[in-house]
Amino acid sequence: MSGGGLLVAGTTSDAGKSVVTAGICRWLVRQGVKVAPFKAQNMSLNSFVTREGAEIGRAQAMQAQAARVEPTALMNPVLLKPGSDKSSQVVLLGKPVGEMSARGFFGTAGGKTYGKGVQGGHREALLGTVTKCLAELREQYDAVICEGAGSPAEINLRRTDIVNMGIARAADFPVVVVGDIDRGGVFASFFGTTALLAEADQRLVAGYLVNKFRGDVSLLEPGLDMLEDLTGRKTYGVLPFAHGLGIDEEDGLRVSLRGAVRESVVAPPVGEDVLRVAVCAVPLMSNFTDVDALAAEPGVVVRFVDRAEELADADLVVVPGTRGTVRALEWLRERGLAGALARRAAAGQPVLGICGGFQLLGELIEDEVESKAGVVEGLGLLPVRVRFAREKTLARPVGSALGEAVEGYEIHHGVAEVLGGEAFLDGCRVGSVWGTHWHGSLESDGFRRAFLREVAAASGRRFVPAPDTSFEGLREEQLDRLGDLIEQHADTEGLWRLIESGAPVGLPFVPPGVRG
Repeated sequence: MSGGGLLVAGTTSDAGKSVVTAGICRWLVRQGVKVAPFKAQNMSLNSFVTREGAEIGRAQAMQAQAARVEPTALMNPVLLKPGSDKSSQVVLLGKPVGEMSARGFFGTAGGKTYGKGVQGGHREALLGTVTKCLAELREQYDAVICEGAGSPAEINLRRTDIVNMGIARAADFPVVVVGDIDRGGVFASFFGTTALLAEADQRLVAGYLVNKFRGDVSLLEPGLDMLEDLTGRKTYGVLPFAHGLGIDEEDGLRVSLRGAVRESVVAPPVGEDVLRVAVCAVPLMSNFTDVDALAAEPGVVVRFVDRAEELADADLVVVPGTRGTVRALEWLRERGLAGALARRAAAGQPVLGICGGFQLLGELIEDEVESKAGVVEGLGLLPVRVRFAREKTLARPVGSALGEAVEGYEIHHGVAEVLGGEAFLDGCRVGSVWGTHWHGSLESDGFRRAFLREVAAASGRRFVPAPDTSFEGLREEQLDRLGDLIEQHADTEGLWRLIESGAPVGLPFVPPGVRG
């Protein structure tokens, strides 16, 4: 018998779909329910590599951790990784199958064929793929909690939709719409979202979930009653605003809301000084979550920067991953950041390059794949030459550095030839400049502490890493907090009835003058 399910949609992007989905997964698994997350189609540069060697959205990997299951390609069968404003790399079932324009992907006629029979503009092929993946998950789990994308009321894209009402209708799943009340206009957003849907889609909308509420809920309740009178749909909970829950999101640069910041306990620095980390906010930044582990350390302050003068007081500068290495290199030069990095290296001040950031620190980049720029001179801070291969490296390496065990994951087309320096993971180190392709390496607690001790020594800071900070443990605390929010502030009995039903719910709602 196939498991039940639910689609968590949103009135907007960043309404809280990812964290609500994770919270429902954590609540269910604590009740003994075998549950899995699912997002049919994700557009994000923040991705992860599963143990099977598949690339999926990092948000789905986080949701799998919330569900206490191993992430797989089934949980995010289509991943779009933007390379410009108009095109993206298409990752299908964990493997890249080509670049496609937005018009080609969302269009309905013609187009280039990309592996597995998927063709640009052919929604049916992709819908068949994602529904098959969802069916496999439903055979394996008691429940599958799906996350939508953007808004289900993007009426210009409904014809090609496979991630919101398209997948809900194909799977016969009820839908709960999440709205961010902190931004205002949540009642209009709920009403308008429902009104714009076609009648067949409206029948699947069970109700709403208010997110990020501040204040006295009793003041909100009359509005919720009026909303139910207007739409015939109830609200399944009002979740309070909670700091520090922006974990492993699709995109965003809110370090102050990231890492393992807890409202109840903020640990003071162990040493006399703090460490200041500046992260260059390069174009097409990927896997910005690499710095979350640094932000989780007591006494480490992390911020994103885009001006050379913002590096002046930094004890460590991180050049993160990017989907556009050559473009990021040009950006660094245009803004004077390249010169600032060179001066830091000459002065023995720490710089860490990760993935694309590692590549651009090298001497030479030969790229006929990503930017098609040919041979480009790098910053020359590391003895490395990079050649872009058409095959993407997707791996889960393990190793050691600074006397500590390290785990990470690799997602890159660039192949680095290391010509000198001191070995550092798969890359190298020259003085205070370090480079590696390994994402996630700083989540290895012993290695992170050893690395920060090196940074503190090079910076002359009396900083001491906390001896007992567990990034994994802090992430688990955050996931439990998400589960607590659902358990304490949502109608869990009502949600469970929806998940079990797996059938259309609600009544059609078509205001005068609105046609689906």
